[in-house]
Amino acid sequence: MKKELKDQIIESISAQLKQYPNFYVADIEGLNAENTVKLRRACFEQGIKLTVVKNTLFAHVLKTLNNEEMNLIIPVLKGNTAIMYAETPNGPAKLIKKLQKEMGKPLLKGAYVQECAFVGAEKLDVLCAIKSREELIGDIVSLLQAPMRNVISALQNGGGSTIAGLVKTLSEKEEK
Repeated sequence: MKKELKDQIIESISAQLKQYPNFYVADIEGLNAENTVKLRRACFEQGIKLTVVKNTLFAHVLKTLNNEEMNLIIPVLKGNTAIMYAETPNGPAKLIKKLQKEMGKPLLKGAYVQECAFVGAEKLDVLCAIKSREELIGDIVSLLQAPMRNVISALQNGGGSTIAGLVKTLSEKEEK
């Protein structure tokens, strides 16, 4: 491979890592053409960018970024390697899990998600359980709304007497 081509590939990988905050390293070796098309189509539908890279070039890019967490991914770069870039932290994990049930591949080698490295196929369930930023915000909003729901529910369940009693008590306090 010519140096110019290597430089272009390295530049492309670097741009992808800057654009997407999360990436998964997967083994897709042994997939036939039909299953490869299935994988690529599923990635496209979920907004996941799938690329097959040379391990040495990807390792070179990770080393130049001087990120200790990313460097933990380097040892898994062996054999056939595909990189799945994604905006959502758990999207590729859920897709990998789904496709493994159908076709036995891809296999998770490692992932860099929310600035943390996850190495090994046994981390797949942990990665599936990671919530996105939007899901976390939704959980926080639900927790904040819970006390207000309880007050409203208590007022509604008590009927008019509770509201009347509340109004009477407030009006008595104003008179004093």
